[in-house]
Amino acid sequence: MTTQTTHVVLQSDELLQLTGYRAPTKQLEVLHKRGFTRAFIGRRGVVLERAHFEAVCRGQIGKPAEKTANLAFMGARK
Repeated sequence: MTTQTTHVVLQSDELLQLTGYRAPTKQLEVLHKRGFTRAFIGRRGVVLERAHFEAVCRGQIGKPAEKTANLAFMGARK
């Protein structure tokens, strides 16, 4: 019987495989672009909860909408 330990957060090798980067700032940038909005940089590097990772991958949490400026007031002249 094999036992598999599941960590609460993704490990550094998993983050490297997921992002392609070793630098925490680059990892965080890629993760945020891919919709992992709860990822942050902690004392030992990027922290990404496994539950959040799995929820995003299942589509339960969507990627946030791109922010755009509301310029409607510029065209509203009477």
